[in-house]
Amino acid sequence: MAHVVAVCISEKKGERKTPVAEVTVQENHGIVGDAHAGDWHRQISLLAEESIDKMRALGLNVTAGAFAENITTRGIELVTLPIGTRLQVGETLLEVTQIGKECHTRCAIYYQAGDCVMPKEGIFAKVITGGKIRSGDQVQIIGPAS
Repeated sequence: MAHVVAVCISEKKGERKTPVAEVTVQENHGIVGDAHAGDWHRQISLLAEESIDKMRALGLNVTAGAFAENITTRGIELVTLPIGTRLQVGETLLEVTQIGKECHTRCAIYYQAGDCVMPKEGIFAKVITGGKIRSGDQVQIIGPAS
């Protein structure tokens, strides 16, 4: 069963995020207190722990939040989800808006490992219904936007 491994936030863009016990997610905004929240299509970022495992296999000592993802998951192939897919994550409902991203500058992870998984395997979502998300919460595919 797919679940949340960690929830992470940062005060500034362009830095690793720090795992926290829980986050409050606001409709049409994102995670309260996170630098990436706002009125746009990339309110929340998700990355599978399986993707982070690939970087660990290259010898990197990385943990949840290292790739600036808000939600680290396990048990769901995020990168295969079509845009418009809705996900129930804890109390919230998210809608996938983007798969991967273009990196305009190489991050510290790229220089350490020669690669970074977030641009290829991270996904982004907007918040349809707010609520709390905690480590251990279930992640469930609800289906496409109606």
